[in-house]
Order: sequence, then C-alpha cells, then structure tokens
Amino acid sequence: MAKAPVLTPRADDFPRWYQELISKAELADNGPVRGTMVIRPYGYGLWERMQAEMDARIKRAGASNAYFPLFIPQSYLSREAEHVEGFAPELAVVTHGGGKELEEPVVVRPTSETIINDYFSKWVQSYRDLPLLINQWANVVRWEMRPRVFLRTTEFLWQEGHTAHATYEEAREYAAHIHKEVYADFMVDVLGIDVVLGRKTASERFAGAINTLTLEAMMGDGKALQMGTSHELGQNFAKAFDTRYLSKEGKQELVWQTSWGSSTRMVGGLIMTHGDDNGLRVPPRLAAIQAVVLAIKDDEAVLAKVRALGDQLAAAGVRVHVDDRTDIPFGRRAVDWELKGVPVRIEVGPRDLENGTAMLARRIPGGKEPVALDALAALLPTILEEDQALLLAQSRERRESRTADVSTIEEAVAAATAGGWARIPWAILGEEGEARLAEHAVTVRCLVAEDGSVPVEDKAPGNVAVVARAY
Repeated sequence: MAKAPVLTPRADDFPRWYQELISKAELADNGPVRGTMVIRPYGYGLWERMQAEMDARIKRAGASNAYFPLFIPQSYLSREAEHVEGFAPELAVVTHGGGKELEEPVVVRPTSETIINDYFSKWVQSYRDLPLLINQWANVVRWEMRPRVFLRTTEFLWQEGHTAHATYEEAREYAAHIHKEVYADFMVDVLGIDVVLGRKTASERFAGAINTLTLEAMMGDGKALQMGTSHELGQNFAKAFDTRYLSKEGKQELVWQTSWGSSTRMVGGLIMTHGDDNGLRVPPRLAAIQAVVLAIKDDEAVLAKVRALGDQLAAAGVRVHVDDRTDIPFGRRAVDWELKGVPVRIEVGPRDLENGTAMLARRIPGGKEPVALDALAALLPTILEEDQALLLAQSRERRESRTADVSTIEEAVAAATAGGWARIPWAILGEEGEARLAEHAVTVRCLVAEDGSVPVEDKAPGNVAVVARAY
C-alpha cells in the first residue's frame, strides 16, 4: 500500500494544507480566545529573524525604536473622524478595571497613530525637532471576524513606524523610502518573495491617510496577500492633535506625517509562498537553522563526527543545529526537519563515516547526494545562496505566469476566480468597475504605472490596476 501523505496535498485543499503545516511543523497553535494564536518556538524563531532583518533596515532609514501604551483613551480615536470610522468594527474596548467602571473607556490599540500623535504634539516645537522618526515593535488587537492563524488574528505582532516632517515632499519621499528600501528590500532579498509595489485605490487606503503604498505577493494558490503598507498621512492627524512647529521663518506650521507597518502576517505569506506538499521551505537568509546535522545511529564515532561537523559549519558562518537524538527513529526526525523546511540536512551514519562522506539533502530544490565530509564547510554557503535565489525565481515565475493582461471587467473576474491575477487599465476599470469586482469577492490590490513603477497619483495616465482575490 502507498504510504499516506504527511500533509493534505495543496491541490486538493489549500486551506487545510496550510492549517496542517502550521500544526505539524510546530509553528503555532490556536489560542484560548477565538482569533488568538500561540506562536511556538520554531515559528517565533522565524519572526525573530524577520524582526532582526527589518529592524536593521528601519534603523538605517534613521528611525529609532520607542514604546507606547497598549491602552488608548477612547476619546483619542474620535479626534480623527475617518480613522475612528475605519477601525470602529474592529475595536476591543475596556469599560471596567480594578473592580469598577472606568470614567472613560479605553481601547486596546488597533494601531497607534492617535496616541503617538498626542505625544508628537508635545515633543515637536521647532523645525529643529524635525524630522521625528519613531518605530515601535508591539502587539495590536483588531477583533477579527474570520480568523486564520498568522494571516488574520485578533491579536498579532508587528512593527509600526510613525514620522513627522516639515514638508509634504519630505514626508512623501520618506514613505516611499520605507516602501522600497526597507520593505521591498527585505521581502525580496531575505524572504525570497517577489512582491509588486503599488499604490492603493481611494477605497482601499488606510483610514485617515491621503495615500497608501502597498506590497502585494501571490500565494501558492494564486490569491494575493498584502505583505506591508506605507502611508502618507498628510496633515490629517496633525490637525486633529494640533501638532505644529515653529518654522525657520518664525511661522507656526502643521507637520506632515507618515505611518507604516508589517506584521506576523509575513509568516503566513512565507508559508503560502514557499511551502510544498512536504511542508515549509525556509529561505536560507531567513532561516534560524540553515543546516541540521543528523546522526543516523547511536554510534560513538558517528555522534562525535556530527558534533565536530556542527562546530566546523558554525565556524564557517552557517547557522547549524546538531540532531543527535538517536532515541527517536531517524525517519521520523528526517520528516520533521523536512516539514520545518530547514534548507539543508546532512545525514551521517556508520557507512558514511567509512566512506568519508555524508548524505546531503537539499530541501528547496529537492534531492540527495553524497558529499565528502571535508568539503561541506566550503560548499554549504554557495548551496544556500543558490537555493535562496531559486525560491525568489519560483515566486516570480508563479506571479508572471498566472497574471493575465485583460481589457474587460468580465475577463478580470474570470482570471481572478480561476486562481490568478489580472492587470486591467484603470481608465477602463475605474471606481465603478472596482465596485463591480467586489460583487465577485475580487479587489484592486494596487495601481501600478504603465512601466511597472509606483504611480505618483491615482489618476495618472497609463495606470494599471492589479486585481485578485485576496487573503
């Protein structure tokens, strides 16, 4: 009889495959409150690596980390009408504390524009205080009606950047810098995910923003996932919180602002972009464990060799883990590491020692081959970079091959419902066509210029709408 697959094949039931992978690869569990999640150590290790890579890029962009309270007075949100309207259905509101009713209810932060702007209005006095560039790593709560682990959870982890600038041009340039040099650079170069950089339509903008820049990725089933956004807030929050500065000319001026964020949703995007029927495939530049060295049998010489090999690979700059748990069957351990998507497995048994080789299994392209033990430390860095490049190429090929250029709304709907994306001129689609797409659960993911760059305005001539079904 054929052996039962470890996971439901993606082609049979993609959502079920996704949930099984998260469970069997020990990435996360559902929390006790509906819509919450417990991120397990291996899953949290992925997030930690994402944090480290993102944090370095954010700091290179000039921003400094800070922390603001989890609880926000409810009155703060009402000071920016569009903002509170946009978040009202998702708010968690605390009305009692310390055994009694609160004088004013407090909101568990869904995002921090309001509370941060309250402090910006205190900290900004003069043009010398600008630009003010702040980032926060935190949790947020948005009461999610249709939760899915990592993708949409009531509580999730993220970073949110908030900045204040002297001019509109400076704020616009900074939002674009974060969009391209922080987010896109990280997603392409580290996550190995091909993303489309574009501009949200007016109906898809962040509540309270004058422009939202987005990064959209195609998942393995052809749906889109918004991987991160960077917003131009204009002076909307500055007016609401009276955030002004004294200019060089001695005039009181309102600041111009941005906000930008990315979250643990990227872990879900990683799974659905790179995962296959055998489990996760982790890009080597992201992986907390790039190579695992497995002892096949409980043999003194084998155990000594795998431990020495672990030291050699670590000295060569490889993030390595030694699996010498010989009380657990080798086959089970090999399947577990395959599920977890570790890029390289190095398997060593008594016969391998006799031959002076190890069996090298590459998770990303697949396949196994014997390699001389003394060649591994020099070979692995090259292999890891090859496999990193392969994941990005596969992500790009999927998007390009499953995106259709169309000229009618009907063709756009057909492409999206068939499991792909469509590109249609915005002049043909427009806001009326966007509403018609919504009737089929299809959305405009972003607008791009004719040459594929980010448009300077919604109605720029030649703008193209990228449409899809989305998570």
